[in-house]
Amino acid sequence: MESTETINVKTLFSEEELQKGIKDLGTKLSKFYKDEEVYVICVMRGGVFFAVELAKHLTVPVKMEFVKLSSYGSGTTSSGKVNADNVSLPDLNGKNVLVADDIVDSGLTAKYFLDFLKENYQTKTLKFCSLLNKKARRQVDINPDFYVFDVDDKFIVGYGLDYKEHYRNLPYIGYVEN
Repeated sequence: MESTETINVKTLFSEEELQKGIKDLGTKLSKFYKDEEVYVICVMRGGVFFAVELAKHLTVPVKMEFVKLSSYGSGTTSSGKVNADNVSLPDLNGKNVLVADDIVDSGLTAKYFLDFLKENYQTKTLKFCSLLNKKARRQVDINPDFYVFDVDDKFIVGYGLDYKEHYRNLPYIGYVEN
């Protein structure tokens, strides 16, 4: 059995704070899309907790899709290279598309995927939302259209965000204390 490295995690956003923030974002997005259908595209793996919870708070018709992208590998900082393991999607031409990700950090993954969508589809709308917005490490000029919380330059885990594939299942967001 593989051993798990133990890290010291301090709570940054409680489960209750996350739920309230995501619900508020769902209300805002429902008003933005009015009664129109939206394709919520979840960036896996980290974005799955956020995207599923967000979809539950949307009052407009929702279709969900999932793509697998990453730029971290097993480290605590972006590798600088985006890996597109699965970007298989239906025809999104003329559709409202909302990309949902866990965190915008370097911005490389978000830019890569938004550029991919713009190059391959003529969407009606294309918006990007994230649970967390970490501006301190931004390497490209990109910002989410919608997000729940700003975060400082800390290594974040929980609620989908991992450290070496562990800690995703924490029901809150924490930061690693050295």
